[in-house]
Amino acid sequence: MQPYYQDDLVTLYHGNCLEVDAWLEADVLVTDPPYGIGWVKGENKAAGSRKHSGIKNDQDTSVRDAALRLWGDEKPAFSFGSFRSPAPEGVKQTLVWKKPVDAGVVGCVTGYRTDTELIYLLGKHPKRTAKRSSVLESQGGVARYRSGHPHSKPVPILEYLLEWTSGVVADPFAGSGSTLLAARNLGIKAVGVELEENYCELIAKRLDQGTLNLLQRVTYDVS
Repeated sequence: MQPYYQDDLVTLYHGNCLEVDAWLEADVLVTDPPYGIGWVKGENKAAGSRKHSGIKNDQDTSVRDAALRLWGDEKPAFSFGSFRSPAPEGVKQTLVWKKPVDAGVVGCVTGYRTDTELIYLLGKHPKRTAKRSSVLESQGGVARYRSGHPHSKPVPILEYLLEWTSGVVADPFAGSGSTLLAARNLGIKAVGVELEENYCELIAKRLDQGTLNLLQRVTYDVS
């Protein structure tokens, strides 16, 4: 199968990750799959929010669970998730991503924002001294990581996770491409798969823009 996008570090495939198997050869899984919560969003003109019909395969956790079974439990995996859906089998530990101060307004009750998501650790992870908090906190506002995908993750959060990994990174639910961008920023090879072609195009544009920004920084530094 021909890649949709490829550079020296990142390879992206357009297709179903249950059918495209290139990602299974990687060393660590870092992904943001459909949570199985049936997410949709209505239009809110006052808040500047556009209607969105939802994420494919988000009706339940079957696709997430099938992909995790393909990955197996011999290699490390990080999988984002929601408090509103069942955890995958074999969770070793759960981290919490605390979103920015302006996130989680939609769907809140009595003033409490829905501003956290889960990160499940699965498979075999290296044993280390406990130095990091299990709460990963975003800096700035949501505008810093909006990308055209309704569930983009901040690239710095992905970089933080990847710093303690080694080898090629796999993301079978590439979405907006944040995992792939984070890997490339750190000089790590990555393989992604994305089902929807419009998001493949978004990822390719983000990766191309990242290359341009890097070249501009290098040129500035050299001069």
